[in-house]
Amino acid sequence: MRGDGAALAGLEDAARRRLPADAGRLERYVRLETPTGAAAALDALADLVVADARAAGFAGGRVPTTDPASGDAVVLDLPGRGPRAGDAPALLLAHHDTVHAVGAVPVRRDGDVLHGPGTYDMKGGIVVALAAADLLREAGLGHRPVRLLVTPDEEVGSPATAALIRDAARGAAYALGLEAPGAHGGLETARRGSTRLRLHVTGLAAHAAVDPDAGVSATEELLDQLLAARRFLADHPSVLANVGVVAGGTRTNVVAERARADLGLRFVSRASERAVLAHLTEPVPVRPGADVRAEVLSRRPAWEPGAASAGLLAAVAAAAGRVGQDVTGAPAPGAADTNLTGAAGLPTLDGFGPGGGGAHAATEHVRLPAIASRAVLLAATLHGV
Repeated sequence: MRGDGAALAGLEDAARRRLPADAGRLERYVRLETPTGAAAALDALADLVVADARAAGFAGGRVPTTDPASGDAVVLDLPGRGPRAGDAPALLLAHHDTVHAVGAVPVRRDGDVLHGPGTYDMKGGIVVALAAADLLREAGLGHRPVRLLVTPDEEVGSPATAALIRDAARGAAYALGLEAPGAHGGLETARRGSTRLRLHVTGLAAHAAVDPDAGVSATEELLDQLLAARRFLADHPSVLANVGVVAGGTRTNVVAERARADLGLRFVSRASERAVLAHLTEPVPVRPGADVRAEVLSRRPAWEPGAASAGLLAAVAAAAGRVGQDVTGAPAPGAADTNLTGAAGLPTLDGFGPGGGGAHAATEHVRLPAIASRAVLLAATLHGV
């Protein structure tokens, strides 16, 4: 690994000195609540991130997505430094949307723990990226160019930004996700594929008592479709399926004309993903007169374990050893934007954000000292890998 040993050894102290400022930055980001779809709030935070990133040496700014209602993405580039300035860039992936409604999770600090929406998932990772850039500059350490992409719709599968992610990955040496570490405490070397599938059912309205046989119940058809899906999925035990939303009908005395259900599907392998989606996206009506249609709302392919990620993990572990850290890796159950790069064959790791817990829950929190250690790890990686 190229580099100045003394400068690397000083990264930890430098990260600790800047931790109060980084903790304050994260709290500012978290207090600006950004649920998916709240475009004005997301863009306001994007502007703040862009200003902070430019101060850390990045160039770039907000970039429109394919859906203006989602808010803009952020694309930022940090030039390389020293002998590695001409190397292929490292791609850093982050997002600034959260799952929590505004006000649902209070923001509070309890010593070294910050609670609130987006602390752990995953505004802390954005702070880590900016801190790592500052650490490299202040230490005078060379590094490869860096591209930082922050998306506003990761929590719903990145339907408006998948193309941006793929574009950013072209020509990159590797991709690093700034999500939180895995439950095992290490980096993430693979992720389940994730598809959001909506079943639309159209029937025929009629009076439920006077003329029930003239109607075709969309709600009953939907129930039958979901039961059929459950029976089919029993033969695919590795697939996780969650019926997250069910809606339909208008009144109890009216045969329902329309109904829908949203399913969340998780796949360990691309083979099971292909088999299940081929079946579920071609539903066959159970009752005459019903129309059933499947719509794929978003899809992230399964990122399976492989040699590319294993090799990157070994290189990162070596870089981590130069700054006194031990790094391990394992597959993760959840999906993220790194699915798109990992599934495409680009060497990819995730989990460079700070540790904490409570993702998607009222207990969401991050351990603030972890910002410093993760910034050191990322800086050492960008310098040496």
